[in-house]
Amino acid sequence: MVDKVREVALKVLYNIEVNKAYSNIALDEEINKNIKILDNRDIGFISELTYGVITWKLTIDEIIKKYSNLRLKKISPWILNILRMGIYQIVFLNKVPKSAAVNESVNLAKRYGHKGSSNFVNAILRKVSKNDYEEMFNIENNVERISKTTSMPVWIVETLLKENTLEKVEEICKNSNLKPELSIRVNNLKTSKEELKKKLEEKDIKVENGVLEDFLILKNAKNIENIEEFKNGFFTVQDEAAGLTAKILNPQINDTVLDACSSPGGKTTYLAEIMKDKGEVIAFDIHPHRVKLVEQVSKRLNLKSIKTDVKDSSIYDEKYKEKFDKILLDVPCLGLGVLKRKPDIKWQRKKEDIKEISKIQKQILDTCSKYLKKGGALVYSTCSILKEENEDVVNEFLEENENFEMEKIELEENNYFKKFCKNNKFLQVYQSEKSDGFFICKMIKKQQKQHKNLHKI
Repeated sequence: MVDKVREVALKVLYNIEVNKAYSNIALDEEINKNIKILDNRDIGFISELTYGVITWKLTIDEIIKKYSNLRLKKISPWILNILRMGIYQIVFLNKVPKSAAVNESVNLAKRYGHKGSSNFVNAILRKVSKNDYEEMFNIENNVERISKTTSMPVWIVETLLKENTLEKVEEICKNSNLKPELSIRVNNLKTSKEELKKKLEEKDIKVENGVLEDFLILKNAKNIENIEEFKNGFFTVQDEAAGLTAKILNPQINDTVLDACSSPGGKTTYLAEIMKDKGEVIAFDIHPHRVKLVEQVSKRLNLKSIKTDVKDSSIYDEKYKEKFDKILLDVPCLGLGVLKRKPDIKWQRKKEDIKEISKIQKQILDTCSKYLKKGGALVYSTCSILKEENEDVVNEFLEENENFEMEKIELEENNYFKKFCKNNKFLQVYQSEKSDGFFICKMIKKQQKQHKNLHKI
C-alpha cells in the first residue's frame, strides 16, 4: 500500500520537475487537494520532503549517478523523484529508518512505474548510506567539493569565489541550505508587540523577539495564514533583512513615497505602517495579478494610504517627475540571497542571467531616480549577494548622476545587521540563521548639482 503523504510530496516534485511549477504554489495546491486526509504532522513531512529534495537535488543526483547504470535523463521523472525522496530520507533525515525509506519508495515505484522500476529503485536505495555524502568532503578540487557538498551549481560557486574568500564562499553556500526561521512583523497600528506575543503564546506558539523592534520569531507555528490574528491584520510574514529596507529609507508621516517594485507588498505595507498610515505610498508593479497581491495585503492590514498602479518601473512617466519624498527600489534580481526559502531558484538561473538582470536594474534605477524630489532619499536593494547586481549597479549610477550621493547607513551598535555594514555606506547581508541575504544602499538627491564628487562604494 502506498503511503499517501509521500505520494503527495512526489506529485509536487513531479509538477515542479516536468511542468516547471513554482515550489510554493505546487506544494500549496497539492496539499489543498488532500487537506481532508492530512494533519499538521503530515503537512510538515510533505514540506520537508519537497523542500529537502529541491535543496539537495545536485548532491542527491550525484549519489544516483554513483549507483545507476542509466543516465538521469533516461530515468522516468516519476522514478527519478522517488529515488531522490528515498535518498533524501536516508542521507539527510535521521528520524526516518532506512528500511521505511526503501520500502515506501519501492511501493511508490510499483504504482508510478513497473516491476522493473521497483527493482531498480530497491537496488539503488539499498546501497545508499550517509557515507555517500560524507565522501564528497574528500574531493580535492575546491569548486567541485563546495558544489557537491552544499548542492550549489558550479557557476554560482565560481562567481562567489571571484568576490569572496574560499572560507566565506563555503559559509555562504552552507547557509543557503539552512531551514529558514518564520519571522513576522507586528502591525503596530492594530496591536502591540507584547499583546500579539501573548495571543500567539496562548495558541501554544513559541515566540521570541526578532532582531528589529517590530519583529517576532515563531518557532513552531503551522498554517500561520489560517490563524485569527493573521486574518485580522495584526501581523504579516516578512524576513527581517527585507524589513530593514523600509527602516533605512525611514519615511516620515505625510511623506509621498514610491515603492517601485512592490509585489507582494511586504515592504509597501511596512512603509505605510512606519508612516502611521498618514501620507501616501504609491506601489508600482508590472503585472496586474501581482498588483492585486499588494492590494489584498493592504486591505488585510487595513492600510488606507497605499495606492497601486500597474506600471513598468523601467519606463519613464512624466507625471511622476520629482513627485516623491522617498523612493524604495527593491529591484528584480537573481534572488540568490533567498535560497533558504526558494531553493528552486538555483536550478532556474544561469550565469548569463546576471548581465540581463543587471541591465534591468540599471534601467529601473535611472528611471525612478527622476521621480525623486531634490533633497529626497532613495534606497536601492536586492535579495542578491552578487556584486554585479549590487555595488556595480550603484557605482555606475553614481558615475553618471553627479546630483546623487551616498548617505551613510547608521545602525545602533547592538544591531545584528551592523556587522554587515561596509564603511557605513551599504549593507551586504549574507544568509544566516537570522536572515536572508540582502543588499541595501541609500542615496540622496542633492538640492543643487555640484561639481563631480563621486561617492563610490
